[in-house]
Amino acid sequence: MSNVSPATAAPAEPESPVAPEAGRAQAIGAGVVTALVGFTSSFAVVLSGLNAVGANAAQAASGLLALCVTQAIGMVLLSYRYRMPITLAWSTPGAALLASTGAVAGGWPAAVGAFAIAGVLIVITGVWQRLGRLVAAIPVEIAQAMLAGVLLPLCLAPVKAVPASPAVVIPVILVWLVLQRVAKRWAVIAAFGTAAVGSGISIAVQHKHLDFAAMVPSVELTLPQWNWQAMIGVAIPLYIVTMASQNIPGTAVMKSFGYQVPWRAAMTVTGIGTIIGAAAGGHAINLAAISAALSAAPSAHPDPKKRWIATFTSGVIYFVVALGSAALVTFIAVAPRGVLETVAGLALLATLAAALTGALSSEKHREAGIITFLIAASGVGFLGIGAAFWALIAGLVVRRVLALRD
Repeated sequence: MSNVSPATAAPAEPESPVAPEAGRAQAIGAGVVTALVGFTSSFAVVLSGLNAVGANAAQAASGLLALCVTQAIGMVLLSYRYRMPITLAWSTPGAALLASTGAVAGGWPAAVGAFAIAGVLIVITGVWQRLGRLVAAIPVEIAQAMLAGVLLPLCLAPVKAVPASPAVVIPVILVWLVLQRVAKRWAVIAAFGTAAVGSGISIAVQHKHLDFAAMVPSVELTLPQWNWQAMIGVAIPLYIVTMASQNIPGTAVMKSFGYQVPWRAAMTVTGIGTIIGAAAGGHAINLAAISAALSAAPSAHPDPKKRWIATFTSGVIYFVVALGSAALVTFIAVAPRGVLETVAGLALLATLAAALTGALSSEKHREAGIITFLIAASGVGFLGIGAAFWALIAGLVVRRVLALRD
């Protein structure tokens, strides 16, 4: 696997005639934008996933806090040590997987145990290159089809939410649509802002009361439990989707800007961060794929060797954002029904489109891809194991059988 090469220095590009102070301010601004875009565009997916596998409001808030803090520490350490804009993120596809998996055999403690196992597998991937190659060898159309099936129910949520809360949900969808046309990067953030305003008005009109005591950030530790259903149905699919949809594409994005990610260090930091954060409810952190470009592109700094400042700043901002996680969860708890799901669904539409394209792009293996997609989208488990795992197995078997036919 080419992305397990040792780290190399950033490309030697000629520096643009920009004052050092201006370049530093540009990098800091890019870091702030990276953090805000990364958080607001997908936190709703994280909360939906944690709630689905058994977390209560306090545990979900603790999980969001843990994810913010662990990825913040990872970004600060990696960017400063290697002088590269190595941006981290929580596993959005992993959170979507949890949302589609639903209740886990053994409840929330078993889900926490599965998170920790996924972190152990990520660490092993950094140390044992053969495991990384094995994950990379999973056919693209099968991995993307599984992800697309996981995402489909979440992306249908805005449609289902319209009848439940039309006064709030319809403006959210309209704002998202307009911003898709004029400023695509900010579409989900604007949708979240609209949802917040609409929810605030609804809460005031209905005279609902916020629990201000619950807005104080706190860590809710859970003693992990392990059972084979959670390991097979949650830990393994979470590991695979995080590697295939985040870590491997993340190294490719960085390489496109001339940076070679220190694979072993990145997997060790994100894996250990996942293990530590698991007890507090965090499901997984990983290399950023999409938001990585915000800190690694020339817009972050004219000098490639100085763009690490953007990622360092992003890590610091995540520490600040973490303090508001409990307040955010408390606010959402009294918001109109379907608002959180609407924001999450809109945030995942682009990912669903990309996953479907990857799943069905190969005509030769289209049957295997569509079967994988349908099983994952069904949400139907077996033997206490979620649909995502069975979708992956079925897709690989069908692909192999049809390959023998051809």
